[in-house]
Amino acid sequence: MPLSLLFVALLAFYVAWNLGANDVANAMGTSVGSKAVTLRQALIIAGVLEFTGAVLFGHQVTETLATKIANPALFAATPEILVVGMATVLVSCGVWLQIATSRGLPVSSSHAVVGAIAGFSWVALGVDAIDWSSIGMITVGWILTPVISGAIAALFYSQIKHWILERPNPILQLQEWIPWLSTVLIGVFGVIVLPSVTQPLTNFLIEQVGLNLPSYDIPLLTGAVAAVGLTVISWRQLEDKGTRREVGAEETSAPNFGGQGDKETRRTTPNSPVPSRVERLFARFQLLSACFVAFAHGSNDVGNAIAPLAAIVYIHRTGSVPTDGIAIPIWILMLGGAGIVGGLAVWGKKVIATIGENIISLQPSSGFCAELATATTILIASRLGLPVSTSHALVGGVVGIGLVQNIKSIKFKTLQGIAAAWVITIPVSAVLSAALFSIARTLF
Repeated sequence: MPLSLLFVALLAFYVAWNLGANDVANAMGTSVGSKAVTLRQALIIAGVLEFTGAVLFGHQVTETLATKIANPALFAATPEILVVGMATVLVSCGVWLQIATSRGLPVSSSHAVVGAIAGFSWVALGVDAIDWSSIGMITVGWILTPVISGAIAALFYSQIKHWILERPNPILQLQEWIPWLSTVLIGVFGVIVLPSVTQPLTNFLIEQVGLNLPSYDIPLLTGAVAAVGLTVISWRQLEDKGTRREVGAEETSAPNFGGQGDKETRRTTPNSPVPSRVERLFARFQLLSACFVAFAHGSNDVGNAIAPLAAIVYIHRTGSVPTDGIAIPIWILMLGGAGIVGGLAVWGKKVIATIGENIISLQPSSGFCAELATATTILIASRLGLPVSTSHALVGGVVGIGLVQNIKSIKFKTLQGIAAAWVITIPVSAVLSAALFSIARTLF
């Protein structure tokens, strides 16, 4: 490998490292904050799922970003300018994500990428090269995403509080609600994860077996089986814990939330004591939702780190700018996945603590609602074609929970820092990229 490509590969790994340290908190922050899992367990679970998602399914998003991230026609005559520009995008995004992570601030890697591209494009080709409509859509998404997610989280949590947590017999109520919770959980996250997971099987049945299947048949069947299975397993766990005591009886030991020990007989929500069996089961639902988010994040956001590398490798190999579809080498996907896992393990603690502990105090039931609201918001935005940030959605969901619990429980000082980081992500990454591109173009 030429030294220039090795240098760019190291830059992509650096961005993936910072992306893992910052963005993976979207998957595991609330689970750690609610004590559903320990930090070490979260790092291991997220690491495995992020890497798997990135390697198995990261090529689609990476391919799109590598060919659509900048207008190829504008660089057709001068591919070397695109190479320098993509390198500056990697440096700018990596530096900004590292700064945000060091301060424990969850920011959007997607917005950083857009800002960096706008910055170098302005210097390279002029202000007309920037897609201002995309910038406008991102701004709208930045405003609406946390608001919508917060509203959905508040709705979910208020219903769970009313129908389960605040009832005289919450365990019995939870038994009745388990089928609905399982259906909602599998339904929302299944739409995000299952199509990509089951796509190889669908393609095999269509191409090799000759079955004429609609694209949604296999995911729908898989989701239905998963929802039924989750319901049955949850019922058994709820009945088995506490040596099959009579439903509604108070337990004598608390759940071992990620090895925290048995210290209390009942966990407490802001308004009522809730038997530990209820929160233990919600912890399992929350952990499952966190696994879905981690897998989806690995398959989607890894493209923010490695798409510029994929474009540069293509230009180096062919001498032309990528236009439509390009094949993403497996080593690039593995590089991105390894970077995400490394960054998560070494630097991910601060952002996880911000989301899980420094906005409001979370229980498994409230953390589950925040993650469910995040997934629902991202799903709605995807259907509407709106570019949104998982970080924005999750923070909005956590704040929505705080509004239902008690507005005084929200740590607004933390939110001020997060909001400031959101606002300046695009301009800071744009200025960094523009400055670095100007220097690099002069030198090289």
